[in-house]
Amino acid sequence: MMKALNSSLQRWLKTGLLVCLLVALSSGWGSSSAIAEVLISRLPQGNAITDGRALLRYALPIDNPPVRKLQATLEDIATPLRSRKRLTSINSSLTQAERILTNQQDALLASVPPDQRVDAGFLIAEMLMGINEMRSNIEDEDKEALWTNRARLLEKVGRLEELMVPEFPYEVPEEYANLPQLKGRATVAVKTNKGDLTIIVDGYSAPVTAGNFVDLVKRGFYNGLPFTRAEDSYVLQIGDPPGEAIGFIDPKTKQYRAIPLEVLVKGDKVPTYGITLEDAGRFLEQPVLPFSAYGAVAMAHSADNANDASSQFFFFLFEPELTPAGANLLDGRYAVFGYVVEGKDVLGKLKAGDKIEFAEVISGLENLVEPA
Repeated sequence: MMKALNSSLQRWLKTGLLVCLLVALSSGWGSSSAIAEVLISRLPQGNAITDGRALLRYALPIDNPPVRKLQATLEDIATPLRSRKRLTSINSSLTQAERILTNQQDALLASVPPDQRVDAGFLIAEMLMGINEMRSNIEDEDKEALWTNRARLLEKVGRLEELMVPEFPYEVPEEYANLPQLKGRATVAVKTNKGDLTIIVDGYSAPVTAGNFVDLVKRGFYNGLPFTRAEDSYVLQIGDPPGEAIGFIDPKTKQYRAIPLEVLVKGDKVPTYGITLEDAGRFLEQPVLPFSAYGAVAMAHSADNANDASSQFFFFLFEPELTPAGANLLDGRYAVFGYVVEGKDVLGKLKAGDKIEFAEVISGLENLVEPA
């Protein structure tokens, strides 16, 4: 009984820590009654997706039911792999994935531009080979190989889905035309004094926020900067040059570059700009890019203005008890614009005072659109 009580207290303490974290991140909470109201109303609705790569796959602006079914089937293999079930239970999922790749191949290719269909065909053939390899892993009872080959299959699914995005799907409001925009995705490699990170930045869901970040990386803005905040091992923040004004001052205009809050909600075709989802009366709705994955990357802003983000960003170190599905207090208050996909172990080692030694855009720079 005492153990159960302690666990309950621990959950409440962690919730309290998150409320303190919101204050520390300058979220601009209102009264404590408002906090309680949100906590009660945003009860868990199911299992959150906690893998950044999976969230990025689901975030792609495509409409092809067979490829989404293929992705979900392969994603769900993680459940029996984590359990004590016999590995042979995975065979039914592999058979389902195989049927999609063979019987619905025309439907898969229909969403791919004609000049990309040869590449898509090769990916489908490679995935079929990967399924056969996983069947061999099952026979050998090699769980580690199954995890590895599942990840490879899903990486190929993601590449196929990326081929299905023919062009950037919407126009950013004209009022933000003076800001860099990322019309697609980019990969950023970050070297810290504790190890290396790889971030995938998603301009499909947050083109202005992602464009600002990629532009600053391109400029070398973050090189040599120290991490300035490590809140209770849940947040790791960086982005202010020591001894200078907060944020980025454009050397051409000599003006502070302010970035609006930008959140794309599931089901919407364009992001919501300039207002938190709570203030918009939509705090129960879920962003396309949520905080439910370890290593979510988001912009920081001040307490009284959600539209004054500039160069400060933070890594969120996912904690399941703090971020259950449908109950994350950060979603809709801050703009997630990507996820750490490699080097997650390094995040846990970094503290205030550690540094980004060097950051560079290693792919996707062609998707950066500079303001005229």
